Amino acid sequence: MISVVDGDTIDVDIGGHRERVRLIGIDTPETKKPNTPVQCYGPEATKFTKSLLPKDAALHLERDVVARDDFGRMLAYVYLAGDGQFVNMTIIRQGYARPLTIKPNAAHADEFVEAASNAQREHIGLWAKCTG
Repeated sequence: MISVVDGDTIDVDIGGHRERVRLIGIDTPETKKPNTPVQCYGPEATKFTKSLLPKDAALHLERDVVARDDFGRMLAYVYLAGDGQFVNMTIIRQGYARPLTIKPNAAHADEFVEAASNAQREHIGLWAKCTG
C-alpha cells in the first residue's frame, strides 16, 4: 500500500506498519508544509509522483548513510520492484524536483544534479513554469 503525501514524501506499508518515507536527493515544490504557501509546480509534482506509484505497487527502498531525517521520516531511494524504475531520478529528470543533497546521504547526488541540469536546459517541468 502506497499513499503519496506530496511530490517527495510517501507513506508505505512495511510489514504491516505504516512508514513515512522522504525521497533522498530531491526536493519538489511544497504543497503541505505548515505556514508555507503552495509553491509553483507543487500540485503538478504531487500528481506526477502519484502517477508513478500506484497504491498497490511493490517497492524496493534503498537506504543511505543516515536512516531518518529530523522529522523521523525514513530516508530512501525508491525503486519500483516490477521494472526497477528509480523513482527519485524519474521525478527530477522530468523536471518535477530540484536536487537536494544533505550529506552524508549523497550516493546519487552527482546524477541528480546532472539530471536537473538537463531538465533545466531543456525547459522541462518546473524549469519552464517557475521563476526564482
